[in-house]
Amino acid sequence: MYNEKVIEYAKNPRNQGGMDNPDAVGEISNPDCGDATTIFLKVENNIIVDVKFDTFGCAAAVATSSKLTEMVKGKSIDDALEITDEMVADELGGLPLKKMHCSNIGIDALREAIKEYKENN
Repeated sequence: MYNEKVIEYAKNPRNQGGMDNPDAVGEISNPDCGDATTIFLKVENNIIVDVKFDTFGCAAAVATSSKLTEMVKGKSIDDALEITDEMVADELGGLPLKKMHCSNIGIDALREAIKEYKENN
């Protein structure tokens, strides 16, 4: 069902875990499937200098959240907002159609974190 890259990111997630004193936190859960993701951001001069995530969910949800953190680290807040769930899935070599909703959870949590950051800064 999953390609090797998705399996690799699910088994060995990058940037997983919490963060001390984040500048922003975004939390999203999907009541339909039970997946939940929290994104933690550290931002300096509008650049995401560190990002961590915690995901409770399937392999696709973990893999896409992990890949997303790699994609946004070092980007400006505005550039990070341009990343779509399709872009994340493409970076992982694709997801099964019935698992594409899992790629939304990380993006949605990121957008919530950025919204919080913008409101507070």
